[in-house]
Amino acid sequence: MAAAAPPPPPAPAPEPSIAFQESSRRDNPLFSRIRLATPADVPHIHKLIHQMAVFERLTDLCSATESSLSATLFNSAPFTSFTIFLLEVSPKPFPSSDRVIYLDHPLIDPQRETFISDNVNDVTVAGFVLFFPNYSTFLAKPGFYIEDLFVRECYRRKGFGRMLLSAVAKQAVKMGYGRVEWVVLDWNVNAIKFYEEMGAKVHDEWRICRLTGPALEKYGDDAI
Repeated sequence: MAAAAPPPPPAPAPEPSIAFQESSRRDNPLFSRIRLATPADVPHIHKLIHQMAVFERLTDLCSATESSLSATLFNSAPFTSFTIFLLEVSPKPFPSSDRVIYLDHPLIDPQRETFISDNVNDVTVAGFVLFFPNYSTFLAKPGFYIEDLFVRECYRRKGFGRMLLSAVAKQAVKMGYGRVEWVVLDWNVNAIKFYEEMGAKVHDEWRICRLTGPALEKYGDDAI
């Protein structure tokens, strides 16, 4: 009995139309820009700080109010003291930015009304970074220290954290600064991996030392 002939090879699956791929990828555009924050942004900044404290499990340490932020921010020219970049997004193009990503599905922002910054143009605040100058004696150069970098939950994993960090690094290079530094919680492995992928070195051998509250206030006592 003759051996059965091998079955014919399966027909290759038809390749999806490139035109269809392009149109589907462009169904849900999300445009973004980074701009300097102004005093008018304090309500949004305060809400972002509170969300960040919740994410970092540090709400017991967060006592900032809109009034205290208004009193201490925006008292100096940008980049000479505390500076904030705001990340804004919109389904419509920004005049000053051509950065756009295309989403597989429409993005649902459950707090859109809370963070809307321009209702006419459908602009929403999605994150921020706060930084200020420091100094390296070893390099004999100033640098920037990033106090906070935060992207709201529904906008994460879309490249916006990289966008904010890159904006600070770009400004440091522009000003001839020697480095940009920040800290990261040891349990936040996703952030650690992200920073390392951006080229940052995580210094495990350094520890944060901090005087605050009563431990700091006692140094105001003349008896010490």
